[in-house]
Amino acid sequence: MKEGTDFTSVTHYTHVDVQPGGINIQNVEHLYQADILKQLGIELEAKKKMEAKAAAPVKREGKPTFFVHPSIDIDQQWQVHDEIVRLVARQGIQEICKYLSQLSDDKKVLLPQNAEKAYNELVRLGMPDGDGYSLKTFMKHYKR
Repeated sequence: MKEGTDFTSVTHYTHVDVQPGGINIQNVEHLYQADILKQLGIELEAKKKMEAKAAAPVKREGKPTFFVHPSIDIDQQWQVHDEIVRLVARQGIQEICKYLSQLSDDKKVLLPQNAEKAYNELVRLGMPDGDGYSLKTFMKHYKR
């Protein structure tokens, strides 16, 4: 094997084990690249570089959703924004409205009086707008 070969794109490999009783072949998928490289006996500096990048803070472009309360610091604003995005992607209308009310009570978000404006923002953030997620259903549960 050539020295300096880059194995960073390896995601699958075949492990062949030859023993006196026969040959054992295993197709191994989705192993961490570091494990593959370790088995092949190769040290890779790219892993160290990736760890250094992960330690660096991520700067976000733009602003978080307008729901976020302006008095909290920018890191917390993005955390609240991410919570809302995860919420609208996985929960129903009742749970979304209940959680938004809880965040409002905790002074983390400012909810608009206009339910349609709030609904449009949640749809923009990833909430489905099909069956069970209509504006009429949303207005029934908003700010209860």
